[in-house]
Amino acid sequence: MLDIRKIRENPEFYKEETRKKGTTIEIEEILSLDEKRRSILAEVEKLKAERNAESKRIGELKKKGENADDAVLAMRALGDKIAELDSAAKAVEFEQTEKLMHIPNIAPNAPEGESSEDNVVRATWGTPREIDFEAVDHKTLGERLGLFDFERGAKISGSGFPVYRGLGARLERALIQFFLDMHREAGFEEIIPPYLVLRKTMRGTGQLPKFEEDMYRCDKDDDLFLIPTAEVPVTNLYAEEFIPESELPKRLCAYSACFRREAGSYGKDTRGLLRLHQFNKVEMVYFAHPEKSYEAHEELTRFGEILLEKLGLPYRRLELCKGDLGFGAAKCYDLEIYAPVEKKWLEVSSCSNFEDFQARRAGIRTKLNGKNTFVHTLNGSGLATPRVMVGICDNYQQADGSLVIPEILRPYMGGLEKIEAK
Repeated sequence: MLDIRKIRENPEFYKEETRKKGTTIEIEEILSLDEKRRSILAEVEKLKAERNAESKRIGELKKKGENADDAVLAMRALGDKIAELDSAAKAVEFEQTEKLMHIPNIAPNAPEGESSEDNVVRATWGTPREIDFEAVDHKTLGERLGLFDFERGAKISGSGFPVYRGLGARLERALIQFFLDMHREAGFEEIIPPYLVLRKTMRGTGQLPKFEEDMYRCDKDDDLFLIPTAEVPVTNLYAEEFIPESELPKRLCAYSACFRREAGSYGKDTRGLLRLHQFNKVEMVYFAHPEKSYEAHEELTRFGEILLEKLGLPYRRLELCKGDLGFGAAKCYDLEIYAPVEKKWLEVSSCSNFEDFQARRAGIRTKLNGKNTFVHTLNGSGLATPRVMVGICDNYQQADGSLVIPEILRPYMGGLEKIEAK
């Protein structure tokens, strides 16, 4: 959530920057509510001063033995008016906060641009594979090798819910364990979070209220949501808490299943593992010092790149332009691997710096020089497994129909080097 004081100080800047991120709520609406709220509060303070004066006068009248009934009635009337105005101020503040909850973070340091076409390639690694035989896509390969069972997944849950079988299940688990082991060795604290969270938890990281249609929600009696990413519960571990400055940056990682309706994605490529309603991911979350969060952002992104290099998957780092940035991000790098059979780049990680946008919503603070200050939060996938699996199938399949296992994963596969059709 943006700081209303900063919007008040520089409204034209915020109007322009939020427009570039596609906001549907006008800054003018929020400023109008802010002015109304402040006007009510000013009137409340004025009436409180009058009430204090009446209270003092009542004391003086009683001291003199004089009748204070009229003064008492006047003081009660002032109290009623103050209560009425306090209620009105809270209603306006609630409306203002709800509108602020729909306003995206600004990204003044991100590249200018309106869509993904304007994103900027900042780095590349590896050479895309040239395949000199008739390769098949990951869905066909995985079904031939008995790794995936999309048909039975659809039978039991609908499309977008894959079943991993046999060595496919083991390879998926190998990826997850490899990611977690790498994070542990790098000093991350591992978290196993809940998969169901409260509405206020989803609001804290910015999924609600704007994106409720994209979420899976339990019935109204519980009002719980299945998490779209471990970012949600892990970031909210410190909601309404203070993190000592000495503990910053705090680096956490978590494996979780992730659940997304992907509302609005109809017509996009949904073959196989490319777009799912349930998928696995290891998430990285940083709580950073406000003055050092951009250094932390580079570190977090670099860690995702190291994982891809160890897997031997060619990738590129994209810096997202303002028009393609996520709702809460002030800056974001996407890591994309090249899938030679798909003949396209596939996003496997988004590494974002939210600055204090999430911390302000969730109430996550630290104390700097004796002053309460919101921390900066960052997160990134380290990594999401479905498209990594696609990348492995595309980059490691052989002319004989087998799939070579990346060397780094072989210890997790009992030393197995290749998966062959039975």
